[in-house]
Amino acid sequence: MNKYLMYAPMAVFGLAAFLLFQYFMAQNTEHAFRDNLVPELIGFCLEGFFWIGLLSYFQKSREMQRKNELWLSLRGSLRSFLSYLDIGFLGQHAEPMPSIALEKDPTIITRFITQVENHELDIESMVFLKTTCINSLALVRDLVPVAAQLSAGHMRWWIAITDSMRQLADSSDRIKIEKNTLILLKNIQEFDALEY
Repeated sequence: MNKYLMYAPMAVFGLAAFLLFQYFMAQNTEHAFRDNLVPELIGFCLEGFFWIGLLSYFQKSREMQRKNELWLSLRGSLRSFLSYLDIGFLGQHAEPMPSIALEKDPTIITRFITQVENHELDIESMVFLKTTCINSLALVRDLVPVAAQLSAGHMRWWIAITDSMRQLADSSDRIKIEKNTLILLKNIQEFDALEY
């Protein structure tokens, strides 16, 4: 509903300019009203049409940029967890993923889910994941209002991410750590699937 209200003045100006132009072309007689005022009204309507369209475009692009920055700040808070998970599944001579890919690329979450389901983490990686969750939990919890600025759905999934991170921090054996890591990754995947 909000989107249509934003474009309503633009439609009114455009329609008014079109109707005035039709009137101007159809009534081609010598009258002071038609010769002086109608072209001015057409110009006013066209200016209104373009200014509202231009300002609406800038407002929409700034809003999308702001939401993208919010989303990146949320994903950036998960970077250390995803980095340790990536390192835990690295091959013998493989290079870890760049941190920008961990922040911006939602498709890596699917890869991590597959790896957690099919492979076991070593003890050192599990300790790093648990320690990272313990250290990051306060920051992730404090970012709930930031997620709420995106949408209510983002906030709900961010709360689920926070809860699964807390459960992972409280895990004490391999089965619980792997289970909670998988739940955390699925919550991140659901969070990434939402549009903003």
